[in-house]
Amino acid sequence: MSQTKSLSEPSDFSNIRDWVFDLDNTLYPHHVDLFAQIDKNMTAYVSALLQMERDEARKLQKQYYLDHGTTLQGLMIHHGIDPDDFLEKAHAIDYSALTPQPELAAAIRALPGRKFIFTNGSVKHAQATAGALGILDSFDDIFDIVAADYVPKPAGTTYDKFTSLNRVDTKRAAMFEDLPRNLTVPKALGMKTVLLVPRNLETTVVEWWERTTGEDDHIDYVTDDLTSFLKALA
Repeated sequence: MSQTKSLSEPSDFSNIRDWVFDLDNTLYPHHVDLFAQIDKNMTAYVSALLQMERDEARKLQKQYYLDHGTTLQGLMIHHGIDPDDFLEKAHAIDYSALTPQPELAAAIRALPGRKFIFTNGSVKHAQATAGALGILDSFDDIFDIVAADYVPKPAGTTYDKFTSLNRVDTKRAAMFEDLPRNLTVPKALGMKTVLLVPRNLETTVVEWWERTTGEDDHIDYVTDDLTSFLKALA
């Protein structure tokens, strides 16, 4: 990743007119750990559905995530579950850990062009999360897992669906994500790619698929502070 930059320069993004943001662990920092609640709910769902002990259910949950992009997709393929029921139960969480971020809201609004949330979660979850952060009004639209016909990132067909629906010129777009593998397709489509990493990355416990490697040529920028990164583009 010798070409990867940690600081943004206005000139590097001067042609960007569509700004695409993942939701969880991207629009709020990893250390907030909101996703841990969702993770726990998914484990409980798998455990109840398949009558498994928690540890066994969690192992299967993570395997489905790795194999299919989301636990939901794996459960739909192998067990024919109702996806809306799963999403409702997975996102039954307490959002009080999130606090309004007026500087982030202002930084997003100041970006020239359109702003999107592109998430493997639901619109309801995205609205609740962005609402708690005070940034919901900064976005033009939300593209969620339902709009993607439940086919999650990193599937190329899902990025194609998003860009086609919103008529995104990928050569003039930027994608912000916390998972390296979800930036592979955007980079191939010509988008600028920005990876959000936890603060104090070396001491933060993250899954192996959340870490970068020495071969992440599809990542243009890495930052642990989205607000500062965006403010530097003003």
